[in-house]
Amino acid sequence: MQPDRIRNAVRELLAAIGEDPDRPELAQTPDKVAEAYAAFFRGIGQDPVASLGETFPAESDEAVILKDIELVSICEHHLLPFTGHAHIAYLPSDRVAGLGRLANVVEILAARPQLQENLTAQIADAIEQGLDANGVLVVIEARHQCVASRGARQPEVNTITVASRGRYQDVTYRQEVMSLLSLRN
Repeated sequence: MQPDRIRNAVRELLAAIGEDPDRPELAQTPDKVAEAYAAFFRGIGQDPVASLGETFPAESDEAVILKDIELVSICEHHLLPFTGHAHIAYLPSDRVAGLGRLANVVEILAARPQLQENLTAQIADAIEQGLDANGVLVVIEARHQCVASRGARQPEVNTITVASRGRYQDVTYRQEVMSLLSLRN
């Protein structure tokens, strides 16, 4: 992260839209944006698979499901936020991860410029790879400021994306988990 470059870019952006970056109300904006970007993009360079940490022997091959993992990400097309929830289900092979570690995978991958579709797939891939899971299903429901604030101007629209791996590519397995999530596939 290069905060000085971000501050300079924000000053230039303010000037480009016809504002005075030295106006008292805007004087702190470059610093505030640099701080915000450090938080928004803290996942850049982090390994989501490594964030799974220590794994433990699986004593069951039944589904492990985490529902309603909050996420905030930045759309890589417009650099506007999208917010929502990720739902993760996986079928262990011989190892399981701590439940909080699954949320860490979401957090790391969301904290980068993203498209929701790619984010969903990246989470599924990281869990499949890191746990050698027999199946992974990731569902993300999110609201995008680029849809709410510009263009279509639909603030109540939710976007739902799904990524399935392994046995969850079979509609029968996937349907069971989707019903547990109270979502339709």
